[in-house]
Amino acid sequence: MTAPRRCAALLSLLAVLLLAGCSTVPSSSPTVRITQVAQPPSGDVGVEPFGPVAGATPEEVVRGFIEASASPARNHPVARQYLAAGAAESWSDADGVTIISRDYAAVRTQPGTVEVTASQVGTVDRRGVFTIAGDEPYNRSFTLVEEDGEWRITDPPPGLVMLQPDFERTYDQLDAFFLDPTRSRVVPDPRYLVSGDAQLNLLVERLIAGPAPTLAAGVENPLAGAELRSAVEVSGQTATVDLTWPDQVTDTTLEAAAGQLVWTLVRAGLGAVEVLRDGQPLDVADLPVTQTIDDWVRLDPDYAPADAVGHYLADGALRRATDGEPAPGPAGEGVYGLQSAAITTDREGALGLTAGVSTTVSPTGAPATLFAGPYGGEMAPVLGGPGFTPPTSAGPRAEVWTVRDGTEVVRLAAGGAPQTVSATTLAGLGRATAFELSPDGVRAAVVIQGPDGGRLYVGTVVRDEEAVSVRDLRSIAPSLRQVTDVAWRSADALVVLAAAAGEERAVPWSVDVDGWALTQLATAGLPGDRTGLAAAPGRPLLVSADGTIWQLVSGTWVTPIRSAGPLAGAAPFYPL
Repeated sequence: MTAPRRCAALLSLLAVLLLAGCSTVPSSSPTVRITQVAQPPSGDVGVEPFGPVAGATPEEVVRGFIEASASPARNHPVARQYLAAGAAESWSDADGVTIISRDYAAVRTQPGTVEVTASQVGTVDRRGVFTIAGDEPYNRSFTLVEEDGEWRITDPPPGLVMLQPDFERTYDQLDAFFLDPTRSRVVPDPRYLVSGDAQLNLLVERLIAGPAPTLAAGVENPLAGAELRSAVEVSGQTATVDLTWPDQVTDTTLEAAAGQLVWTLVRAGLGAVEVLRDGQPLDVADLPVTQTIDDWVRLDPDYAPADAVGHYLADGALRRATDGEPAPGPAGEGVYGLQSAAITTDREGALGLTAGVSTTVSPTGAPATLFAGPYGGEMAPVLGGPGFTPPTSAGPRAEVWTVRDGTEVVRLAAGGAPQTVSATTLAGLGRATAFELSPDGVRAAVVIQGPDGGRLYVGTVVRDEEAVSVRDLRSIAPSLRQVTDVAWRSADALVVLAAAAGEERAVPWSVDVDGWALTQLATAGLPGDRTGLAAAPGRPLLVSADGTIWQLVSGTWVTPIRSAGPLAGAAPFYPL
């Protein structure tokens, strides 16, 4: 499921469409109803598995059924050959995918019964949304009967059971993009779709059908209510999407929907998109007929100002990671004794609201104090409490967030007073020790301390006219224990500090926002006691270790200043 493999699939698709002469858009095609089922491509793709051999044992029949489930052929005719006659007719292969480890066991426990056990990786539902599995293994009993002297399965599970290598070979991860509430950024929503010539059409269908349930309350979908009039067509590197909308749709909605489509299809590998309404170009002022990503740079989900360099804390003072020099103003002089901080930026890269936590300077006598003020200016105490998580900021809004006393999420807007954010499920999960907003401000990553140590959760930030809340906190890396810190590498990927299995020392990991692709990162050159990390789109990863600051360059940890010794400090972060 790598980018080159997706590109290969796309080139195959383009070749098929070009050979079919599909470079024009029919203007009289009937409206296409949006389906909810991830249909495999119409033609056979890849190598088709073998059907059952004569005299196969029950275990061999069950194994053959699982292996045949990886076929991309529509309706899975070979897999149905392993089923009893009635089951072959009634089995639905469109009820999602259960992904299990390749080293599974299929054992006959009694005549006509085979138990399958495996490590469960996760599930993909009918919309193509992946959900990481918990700690429980996959256990499934298959019942078989003899038909014409051959064993056949009578009770196949709904949907497909697929080995992880087969899933990675057959499916691609693609992002559907929706809009944040300010309509200033698109928000990625990963989907997993079968490789092949129907993939782009499926992706647009999923986009129109709406965001994943866990994300829905936090984003907008200008494409809601639209319908495809015909299949998405590709000519060269340009896709044409012909839609019909309700009569009352506004130009603002049409324009926003075009931005969604461009980001979604260009990120899938295309170069440009032509959006039609009822077979005609969108009649929206200043909107070109054929649009590229350059027309929608303002919606970049990973925008980070180039001038917003990394910062860190040393002896209570705010410093820059690029040169080790103090930040301007009293915060850089250590007046507030800060242990952690966050800084907001505007679209032009100007640093704005600065907030920091101190446990040594407390005008009210509280164990910890949150200070806030303009970057380089005087900061004032705005909130006290037993303790705070390091503050965090996100691109679209001039505000910082933190968690007071492990459970109370607090939001501080520039020039405003601290406000409590509703997070009703947080207290029931444990105490939060790290809280980081995604670059688009629509998601929050939280490290919560439970009986087994720190666990990583991701929730959705929901804003309506009356309140702001964090909802749907879900574990995305259940195999990681002793998580100590988290940061966003992009709008759909995180980095985490957590102990590997059997080790006490924390190491950095990367993981997608839905829990897919958990990978341990390099540690070459990194000292042993790792306490904090910082990440931002397009920026080198920063880690504090043994009381010094390090950055990851080409797979090796080096000091931030070339040919200089390590910078003494901790709590690194990037302004956003």
